[in-house]
Amino acid sequence: MNTLAQLRAGELAGITRLDLACGLTEFPREIFELADSLEILNLSGNALSSLPDDLHRLTRLRILFCSDNQFTELPSCLGQCAALSMIGFRANRIERVPGAALPPLLRWLILTDNCISELPAELGERPLMQKLMLAGNHLQQLPESLVRCHRLELLRISANRFTELPEWLLTLPALTWLAYAGNPLETEADASALDATPSIPWTALRLEQKLGEGASGVIHRATWEREQQPATPVAVKLYKGEMTSDGSPLHEMNACITAGLHPNLIRVEGRIVGHPQDQAGLVMQLIDPSYRNLAGLPSLASCSRDVYADDTRFTAKIALRMARGVASAAEHLHQQGITHGDLYAHNILWNEHGDCLLGDFGGASFHATTDNVETRALQRIEVRAFGVLLGELLERIDSGLSDDDRVALEDLQQRCCQPDVLKRPGFTEVVRELKSR
Repeated sequence: MNTLAQLRAGELAGITRLDLACGLTEFPREIFELADSLEILNLSGNALSSLPDDLHRLTRLRILFCSDNQFTELPSCLGQCAALSMIGFRANRIERVPGAALPPLLRWLILTDNCISELPAELGERPLMQKLMLAGNHLQQLPESLVRCHRLELLRISANRFTELPEWLLTLPALTWLAYAGNPLETEADASALDATPSIPWTALRLEQKLGEGASGVIHRATWEREQQPATPVAVKLYKGEMTSDGSPLHEMNACITAGLHPNLIRVEGRIVGHPQDQAGLVMQLIDPSYRNLAGLPSLASCSRDVYADDTRFTAKIALRMARGVASAAEHLHQQGITHGDLYAHNILWNEHGDCLLGDFGGASFHATTDNVETRALQRIEVRAFGVLLGELLERIDSGLSDDDRVALEDLQQRCCQPDVLKRPGFTEVVRELKSR
């Protein structure tokens, strides 16, 4: 984190990224002295409500973060920034998004947790758009012009006011990761599954070290103590209850429960009751430490693609075991009326034997279990996500794959990612083809 004193003293000359969080109420004009080098500007966590009309003087500015401020309107000056491709205004008070505020190279727009009820038609005139994050607003519809955004891959519209998904949305050729939980349109979680989940008293749990923390909650190692049974090591996830980029964490909890049992999903032991602050939480199986994340989160540069370690390589046996496991888990979820919404390598845990677990239900949504055009389209949008993953695995196989198998798997990958959504195979067919390899 940089300081205002450093900026004013000229100590930051030549930097490409500036991070300022110091209670700012006005944009520091000294930032313009960095115009020859500044590419990333992070002003999140201040008290700003406007930006200068001449912001375009920052000619190299590619990425701007202004989350957790006091904006009520997305500033129109953004649209004049010729190089600006990523904009983040999460958790402000934004009610209005002028079309003039959208720069021509816009690729990634984050407007999560605001008060937006309408979006401009100009949004569909940004052909480079790949990620659009709108969870936690007041939207009832999307501009139909978005049908022209043929590169749009990730869309988050959870916790809004949609009563239906537009038909054109489900035909977008590149749409891959879609989250829409917490809207009136969504099929409810299976109440019988939720009711049948065991309740685990908070007093029966002894929290130990923190294992990790995400946008939706904190995970601890814990010991579960029950009468006349040995103490059991478990993982406890306590949900924050705040809006995330995917939607409400409580919808995530319901999806985890409704998903049920599958060898490639993390097992839920029960729901926590009696937390002193009424915090929602789940008790889950403790994952062996030999498991690790398959990849890292997408970077600012990769946008919608995960980042793998440079030395990540697999034998064909290991890669195919993981592919079969993930496809089988996705098939199971679809049979329960759930789309995962975030089927990515960074949400997959694996070990050296190729055992794997699909986790993080933050983007999960419910759909009808009956077969209809909308259900098939929603499921095949997720098939494209698997196709992306399969391609990433195939790129990293260094031994054991015959020429015939590679041709067949590359053909499967291409069919999973083809632009005609309804012509993609379903996961039942994908699982069957993978088992034959």
